[in-house]
Amino acid sequence: MNIKEQRLTAICEIVRSDSIRSQEDLQQKLKERGLNATQATLSRDIKQLKIVKIHDTDDQYIYTLPETKPALLPEELTAAEHQKIEFSGNLAVLKTRPGYAMGIASDIDQHAPAEILGTIAGDDTILIIPREGYSRESIAAALERFID
Repeated sequence: MNIKEQRLTAICEIVRSDSIRSQEDLQQKLKERGLNATQATLSRDIKQLKIVKIHDTDDQYIYTLPETKPALLPEELTAAEHQKIEFSGNLAVLKTRPGYAMGIASDIDQHAPAEILGTIAGDDTILIIPREGYSRESIAAALERFID
């Protein structure tokens, strides 16, 4: 199980078992389990799992999982992520599952390998702008760590 799958599984377990009132509370609970996550990562995870805030019995808000099955459960991640890189000229396009593009693009931009100048993300598509002088193979190899 990769780090993201571990984190999403832990988030589901925490939200089911504890009264989580804020992302800071959730971040702390994850940290107690040895999983570090930024606020931006938690926001993406919460959106992906379709977690919402509801009133609890104390008339305060807590996070809860949807009553229906989330759009993508952690154990389904590996099989469901069908990412594909295609090139057009010197530009690359990476297809992802709906809702994943911005998170992946952010990771690429934050930890940009030398081959990548920047990205532009939609909902399920990332435009990758490579630096001059790099082959398609080296660009694809540089992106592998972000899409596996």
